[in-house]
Amino acid sequence: MTERPVIGEQVLCRRVPEGAFERYSARPVRTLEDYQKMAAIRAAVFMSEQDCPYEEEFDGNDLCATHFLVFDGPQPVGTLRMRWFAGFAKLERVVLLRSQRGRPALQVMLAEAFELAARKGYEMMIAQIQARLWPVWSRTFKCRIVPGRPCFWFSDYEYIEIEIPVPHHPQALSADEDPMVMIRPEGLWDKPGVLDASVGRSGQPDVAA
Repeated sequence: MTERPVIGEQVLCRRVPEGAFERYSARPVRTLEDYQKMAAIRAAVFMSEQDCPYEEEFDGNDLCATHFLVFDGPQPVGTLRMRWFAGFAKLERVVLLRSQRGRPALQVMLAEAFELAARKGYEMMIAQIQARLWPVWSRTFKCRIVPGRPCFWFSDYEYIEIEIPVPHHPQALSADEDPMVMIRPEGLWDKPGVLDASVGRSGQPDVAA
């Protein structure tokens, strides 16, 4: 995404500091190399710092999810995962390397991720967070603890469920979208992709803007 994520930023409790989008960039994982960067960051934090067993950290959901990376210049410094359900999306595995905690990298990554979810038409996200981190997350993005849902435990930590409302995106994708838009890479729907360039080979006009 090249433009500042206006809708995604509205989910945050505070506006992303000036200059943060010049220093940091975030994008969905689209290549095997980016996937490996994501896995390395999660292993460094969840497995090394938090002693999470490998089979619990890499739980079978990674190949059916959308992952984001945030970069400090060229260096990957954080990641998150989103999974998609009918009517809501689920935010998971939000993590930064130790050197980036407390810096705007997290806000940039979340703003871009929320923007993508909004473009896909989602207006509600949920997350399961470590109960001890509720004060941190409640100051980071607009959310609430899901009423009536009990705490639960896994991987040696207590968790609670939260809801994250996402504003309606005026450019939310729909089923009647131009077919060339829908086949472009995730998050790059406004830019002609490699398949747009192939249209000329068929002798048909390029109907996508």
